[in-house]
Parts: sequence; C-alpha cells; structure tokens
Amino acid sequence: MTTVAAYAAPASKAPLERTTIERRPVGEFDVLIDIKFAGICHSDIHQAREGWGEAIFPMVPGHEIAGIVSEVGPGVTRFAVGDRVGVGCMVDSCRECENCKAGLEQYCLKGNVGTYNALDKNGEPTYGGYSEKIVVDENFTVRIPDGLSLDVAAPLLCAGITTYSPLRHWNAGPGKKVAVLGMGGLGHMGVKIAHALGAEVTVLSQSLRKKDDGLKLGADHYYATSDPKTFEELRGSFDIILSTVSAPLDFGAFLSLLRTDGALVNVGAPEEPISLNLFSVIGGRKSLSGSGIGGIQETQEMLDFCAEHGLGAEIELISASEINDAYERVLASDVRYRFVIDTATISPSGRTDGRDPSVRRA
Repeated sequence: MTTVAAYAAPASKAPLERTTIERRPVGEFDVLIDIKFAGICHSDIHQAREGWGEAIFPMVPGHEIAGIVSEVGPGVTRFAVGDRVGVGCMVDSCRECENCKAGLEQYCLKGNVGTYNALDKNGEPTYGGYSEKIVVDENFTVRIPDGLSLDVAAPLLCAGITTYSPLRHWNAGPGKKVAVLGMGGLGHMGVKIAHALGAEVTVLSQSLRKKDDGLKLGADHYYATSDPKTFEELRGSFDIILSTVSAPLDFGAFLSLLRTDGALVNVGAPEEPISLNLFSVIGGRKSLSGSGIGGIQETQEMLDFCAEHGLGAEIELISASEINDAYERVLASDVRYRFVIDTATISPSGRTDGRDPSVRRA
C-alpha cells in the first residue's frame, strides 16, 4: 500500500479538504500513475453533494486524469515507465458480458466500476484523481498522444469522450446539422468535435454572452434560448441536438427543433425527473436519447482524433486550495471552460508557483 495526499469530501455537501488515502500495491496488470492534472467535472459536484443519490464518503472525486506512468506490474504489455497516460470515468468492468466484449464497457451489464464513489471487485472504495497517484489496470488506461499537453488533455477523459461518443454514434459529419445545447465544460468540447467532424454546428445557449467564444471554437451559428424567436426560427432544423446541460428543460420545445428522424441526445444529467408529452416524439419520428461516456477503445480513438485536429480543452488551471471556490464557480457557470487542478499543489509541500488561474489554454 502507498499513502498519498488527496483532497476529499468528508461528508455530503461538506467542503473538500486535504487528507491522505491508501493506494493498493501494483498488481500484475496494473500501472502506477503519477497524476499531473485532474479536471473538475460537474459530475464531481453532483456526487460530492449526493445530488444523484446516496454516495460513499470520504470521497476523492476526479475522473479526468492525466499523468505519467511511474511503475508497471510484471504482466503489463501496453505501457512502460514514462508513458503519458489518462484515466477516465471507469476503472473496471465485468469484461465478460456482451457489452464489454463489444468494447462498450461503459454499459457493462453488471455495472462498471467508477473511478471514484464506487466499490471495486474486492469491495474497497475507489478514489479519484484529486490525488497524487493512482493505481489502475492497464486495460482501463489510455495513452495520451504527444500532440496534446497533459493539462488540456485531462478534461478529454470525460468532457471529450462524453461528447465524441454520441456525435460519432449519431453520425455527425458533413451534411448534418448539429446543435450543441449549453456552452460549458461539455458543450465547448462538443462544438470543437462536431466542427472537426465536418458538421454544421449551432450553439443553443441561455444568452449570447459566450457567442464570440462559440464562433471562435467552431460554431457556425449561435442562438439564445431565452429568446422565443429562436424556437420559431429554428423549428425543424437539426439532425442532432446534443444537450450538455444538467438543468431541467422544456423537452417539447427542443424536440420541435429537430428534423424528421432527428435525435435529442442527453449527456447532461439533471438531478430532477422530467415529464414529456409523447406527441413531441411521435410527430416526426423523433428520438429522445441518452449517452454515457465511451468504451476504452473509443476513448483512445477520441484522444487520437483530438491530437490529430489540435483539440484540447479550454482550461483554467488552479491549485488544490481553490477546489471549493471552483465548485461554486461551476455552479454559477463562471468558468471558461474547465477547471483543471495542478496536482503538484495537493501535497502540503507541493508547488505554489503563483500561476495565473485565469490563463486559458488549448
């Protein structure tokens, strides 16, 4: 066992605080990763505050992990010490069901093992990326291409794959009109990826406050959903609407924006249940769908795609001491567009080099 510094929520809705956790010994097929950067996802807040149900505490959040391999088990064949790697939202699955065998480990029929707030096969709680090190099976570790710096690559392990997977599945590309609903941590990557895939991209956001950013990141059009004229003008326009928001929506209104056979795909997960008049989908043979992350193979494909097209997240780099403030800013939509923790600052003796956390990089 290895003792490492981490930031954890000791109880539901409690501020995160510095602590220590135990990492398991490196097994035959494990890699030990020195975490360099960890993204802050809205999912971290939902889980640390039990918005999605009962959780396991103390909780070390973080499933957007980028780092360097520092040790490998004797059976490891995919990675070597010094490799640049990432870990996303899951660290294991049954590996035997039809979904796992099809490379859809995210939809494991027995339930995948989350990177944090989960129990592993030995019944031990998993702890995430707000920590100095992590031990992960090589089969749930991905390679970060040299073309991506680790800080802007970290959010791709959730925000990148969560938007890439549905855009690929619903065939976003040339000739398709894609709307990205919400211009935040997920949404800004959805815009970049949909544009790189060759689709015509529209951002649907509450206001026009981020319009210049949206157009710069690859959107062709930008509309405010607070303006009723938007729904009149765009009625029947889109093949795909990718909803990245975690707040309740008027789904009937957004379904009206789809073409025949169009799909409204949810990757944001509101804490509240929704209601829906089924005539919203019956008329026009429309689909209201959802999508999780991607499997390990698809996550690697996404990273390679992003490296090829020069797509990294737009980030604000912060120190670990700023995590609680960052949570509040995420809830206030005051981040452009992903907070990333410099994990060297997690240790009491870690770096505090005065970096400007407002610096945005891609």
